[in-house]
Amino acid sequence: MPSKVAILKTKPKTILQDIERIMKLAGFEEFLSKNSPTILKDNISWHFPYLSSNTTPWQLEGVIQALQKAGFKDIVAVHNNTVVTNPFKGGKLNKLDKVYQKYQIDELYNFIPKQIKWIPYKPKAKMIALDKIFPEGIRIPEFFIGKNIIHLPTVKTHIYTTTTGAMKNAFGGLLNTKRHYTHTWIHETLVDLLSIQKEIHKGIFCVMDGTICGNGPGPRTMIPVEKDYILASADQVAIDAISAKMMGFNPMSIKYIRLAHEKGLGIGNPSEIELIGEDITNVNFGFRVGKNLVSRIGHGFWFSPLKFFQYLFLRTPLVYIFVFSSYIYHDYIWWPLKGKWIQKKVRKETKWGKLFESY
Repeated sequence: MPSKVAILKTKPKTILQDIERIMKLAGFEEFLSKNSPTILKDNISWHFPYLSSNTTPWQLEGVIQALQKAGFKDIVAVHNNTVVTNPFKGGKLNKLDKVYQKYQIDELYNFIPKQIKWIPYKPKAKMIALDKIFPEGIRIPEFFIGKNIIHLPTVKTHIYTTTTGAMKNAFGGLLNTKRHYTHTWIHETLVDLLSIQKEIHKGIFCVMDGTICGNGPGPRTMIPVEKDYILASADQVAIDAISAKMMGFNPMSIKYIRLAHEKGLGIGNPSEIELIGEDITNVNFGFRVGKNLVSRIGHGFWFSPLKFFQYLFLRTPLVYIFVFSSYIYHDYIWWPLKGKWIQKKVRKETKWGKLFESY
């Protein structure tokens, strides 16, 4: 079966119906088992309500409505924690908690031991990097095994991976709080995680929100750009490739997409992907990643000759210097001085910002 990605232009008035339509175009019922629980893996890159950075409430609501109409009964959300993002605050400020409550979806947190247990896991597939990064053994959430998963990322850039989407969305769910160990090998890690996903999940699907996209040094400090697109696919490599192409990048020049394509985990070459719905032949957003303070420091420690010192700085208590610095920069410098005012304008002047306010 050829990999296909469905793409639609949408508007606030029809967004929920359009999400159901795009999921059907991408054949979600073919790839997800109704006899298995379905995990919703939203994407909260920042706890502040920064449109373009996080799963949108309409994206989440449209997916839940489509699943319930199709007869999927056991639906649960699983959230992860990061050193700079508070999932409880993020769910509330981004109005996702209201959607979960409306549709009576249970929420679990993979960092709360009483809710989700982490177990050793030996992948069947040959790992590129994870077994070397974690020589003591790979651990995954036991709860994920045997369940469907639906990823809910947005169309945006990323300071370390150029773009981020379906494949990167598994990063928080499948790796614990030591996930920063992997950053030097982030592209290889994403490919390894997709291999693991294919082994443990009954089905994998993605609905990506491109109503307001993120351009610049993502996944947080970006400029929101209104584009009115939604995408869906069961091929996580293909949807990331098409999203990257729409943003103006060559997908096969992005390492994680190329490696996953070469390993047969999906299709990364746009010429080999079946596109359904909107004609995007001439679409090019012209996005650029750019740099911010965090990316300049991060690139030094992850990818420059300084990476040899990362065991000292990033695997000891010294790591909290970087965690605290990132937290201060994002939450107490960039947000109040710039981000807050960007979002205020977005909510006041764009149709999607007004829809967000309506939630």
